[in-house]
Amino acid sequence: MSHPVSPLAPQTLPELPPVAGVRLATAQAGIRYRGRTDVLLAVFAPGTQAAGVFTRSKCPSAAVDWCRGQLPGGEARALVVNSGNANAFTGLKGREAVELTARIAAGAAGCAPGQVFIASTGVIGEPLDATKFEGVLADCAASAGSGPETWAEAARAIMTTDTFPKLATRRVRLGDAEVTLNGIAKGAGMIAPDMATMLSFVVTDAALPAAVLQALLDRGVRQSFNCVTIDGDTSTSDTLMLFATGAAGNDAVASAEDPRLRDFAAALDDLLAELAQLVARDGEGARKFVTVRVEGATDDASAHRIAMSIANSPLVKTAVAGEDANWGRVVMAVGKAGEPADRDRLAIWFGDVRVAVAGARDPDYDEAEASAAMRRQDIVIRVGLGLGEGTARVWTCDLTKAYVEINGDYRS
Repeated sequence: MSHPVSPLAPQTLPELPPVAGVRLATAQAGIRYRGRTDVLLAVFAPGTQAAGVFTRSKCPSAAVDWCRGQLPGGEARALVVNSGNANAFTGLKGREAVELTARIAAGAAGCAPGQVFIASTGVIGEPLDATKFEGVLADCAASAGSGPETWAEAARAIMTTDTFPKLATRRVRLGDAEVTLNGIAKGAGMIAPDMATMLSFVVTDAALPAAVLQALLDRGVRQSFNCVTIDGDTSTSDTLMLFATGAAGNDAVASAEDPRLRDFAAALDDLLAELAQLVARDGEGARKFVTVRVEGATDDASAHRIAMSIANSPLVKTAVAGEDANWGRVVMAVGKAGEPADRDRLAIWFGDVRVAVAGARDPDYDEAEASAAMRRQDIVIRVGLGLGEGTARVWTCDLTKAYVEINGDYRS
């Protein structure tokens, strides 16, 4: 089922440049959807290094288990992503489907199955018929290219209930070379990552070893994908991977602490944050993009937990949808977080309008100003705890009737 494009979608899509050492192709394999692409194949140059973070769900998909098993090898030659079927909660059949997919992709890309990474997204609990990849992946490998249009096509192929493709790019110097980073993501519902994201793949032509990539990715995800939530539900399939083809030919870097990596790390962090925000802007049924800022907590970890409590609250999110400046619901979300808080020190802002201070309604409160702030498409909810120096920032969206409609007939 298709849905109207989110009103929070970017007006234009960025044109991603080629990344030397990677070729992309998409196809219609008929996994679940009819009349649209549902499989992506990325073919990497020999020596491409890989890093990844994955869901901490105790019920991970077969693809997540496969990727975790292959990641210690550090090298990637191919990536296969399908939409429409998550291949999660599928038992032995799921594991067999992943192994068959890897063998088919390896034959198409001319590599070992252990150099193939796999991700799946869609309905949970339905077996994935991997025989549908026979021939399809070989055709993809033969037609794979690196032009700007291939990145947009790749982002579309991995969509499920997404209403727009999510892409981002950065160009930065690394030592004596200029390198490119391109990223795509998908996600609109079942979004509350834990050391991962929905599905997101970043490719760079930088020459960096797997251990360095992993350290940079672990660090970057903390302030990006681990700071976005749509509905508080962590997926079985969350996968974020970073691939480095080495084609840029920069000087060798052996440590993530190398000062030459400063600009590259900043560019990676910024790209991940942009992709995470695009996911929040495409939340199922979303009409408002919400940034929650918490300051004055006892420490950053406490601030983050309080911010997530606010961002995940159905009552806060429905108030935002109704453009209701109901600070009482924010008070509730702070109080239930289980973190240090003092009611009589609490201050709350909607946008630039302070609505509560010192544990009570602001004496200068103006309903018209607060309502005007809530009518904006981008809304900031700020909370001051007055207890310490801890801060956090997370992104979410409102909760509308459309979310219930989309998820009420997801399998229909």
